[in-house]
Amino acid sequence: MRIQNLHHSSLPANATNKFKLQIGYPVVFALCALSLQPKLLAQGVQAYANATTDQLVHTETPMTPPPVNVPFVDPDFGSQMVRVTDETSNFLRPGGYLRTEASGSANMFSSDGTKLYVIAEGGATFAYRFNPSTMTVGSLPGAKPGKALLVPLRTGASFSFTDPDLMYGTNGKNVLEITSYRFSTGKLTPVIDTTRCGMQPPLVPGPQVRSGDDVIPSLDDNRLSLSEGGSSFGAHMFVVVYDKKLGCRWYNTQTGKIGGQWGKSGAASTSDSYFIAHATLSRSGNHVRINANGAGFYVWDVATLQVQHCTIHSTMQCGGYTANGYNSIVQSRGSMSLMDVVKRPFSNVSQVEPLVWPLVPEHSFAQSRHFTWENVDVNDSVPVCASTYDEIDKDDITVPYEAEIVCIETDGVASTTWRFAHNRAHWYPAYFNTQPLGSISRDGRFFMFTSSWDEQLGNESNGTPRSDIWIVKLE
Repeated sequence: MRIQNLHHSSLPANATNKFKLQIGYPVVFALCALSLQPKLLAQGVQAYANATTDQLVHTETPMTPPPVNVPFVDPDFGSQMVRVTDETSNFLRPGGYLRTEASGSANMFSSDGTKLYVIAEGGATFAYRFNPSTMTVGSLPGAKPGKALLVPLRTGASFSFTDPDLMYGTNGKNVLEITSYRFSTGKLTPVIDTTRCGMQPPLVPGPQVRSGDDVIPSLDDNRLSLSEGGSSFGAHMFVVVYDKKLGCRWYNTQTGKIGGQWGKSGAASTSDSYFIAHATLSRSGNHVRINANGAGFYVWDVATLQVQHCTIHSTMQCGGYTANGYNSIVQSRGSMSLMDVVKRPFSNVSQVEPLVWPLVPEHSFAQSRHFTWENVDVNDSVPVCASTYDEIDKDDITVPYEAEIVCIETDGVASTTWRFAHNRAHWYPAYFNTQPLGSISRDGRFFMFTSSWDEQLGNESNGTPRSDIWIVKLE
């Protein structure tokens, strides 16, 4: 519900419309009445005119899993949905689960919205044709009838922002090489062998030298990023940014050294030494957000030696999920409320702008919010979307926004949260595929996510809960 019934007669004449602070929570609460009320009088974007926008608790109506390719309506919010996969979809591991990409930064839809990919158990990349008008999926050229196309790229690939026929990723033959895949020809083409980027110490291929497979393009496709150098996830120390015209830039997070074929070379502005969990390029291509193991995240200004640390302590609160925009980050702090979501500029991550107000009074710290912002524009003003899920209270919805698919206004004009569907996911930390991690289409009309559909999809023979892929239409 858009809040428009608050008056500002008591505000001082110099009260600001922007609520951008570099301070902690006590001051935030003290100033919120002065800072937020002017913004509430403005009209924000009406991106999703048919969506629910209240702050009420919406309990979940029991529902059996619908069949694949039969559009249906979410019984609680009225959105159109479709099931993309079932137990027959993973032809490499019959009965195996399927899931979405983990970071929320990879394009899982093609730029024109007519293709999508999913990740099958075992790490295979499966691509489908998608019809936005009918909300149905089908086989692409080269695939067996009724089956997905097996794309020869590793987990973490991303569709191009500009070319619907193109994907970027790594391949099994050389995980240190960024590669493109063209659907019309079925061919892989090397983009850059990162071992030739001049890293110090040199990056030498070997069984203990891997990459994170997390290839992320900029909005214009001119730059690509990749983390690499360690033996496994969470052990990498190199971030590489490849500019198609200028060449490579690299940052060694263990030694603090930065270099490359353009930009400044030398010691990073921080002396911190850390390993990389994920590294994702901003949509402008000018910054990289680097998730460090248990230490919040760092932001590298790629052309410079400047590296900022956004810590998890009380004054910064940078431990929640994030999504990269063009020049800013959306992040969930989660220390005051389930929907404590803020926007931070890459240029100064200590500066925060709350996106949701008033905050839901119930505290629900077991809730996670996983963001996706592939629909972003150069002004960072389009809605950011998320799935919320609970580790503890899997069967009982007690607070607003719990176990839902939502989108949040980011333009700074007003605060609106659009609500579309229950994701019906039950998260078990031992099983990564049980999280309803999501990805939004480039035009902001479709949200794809993983779900076990209230655990009704059964378990595999080894006890792993099955999950499938679902799409909800955002309107």
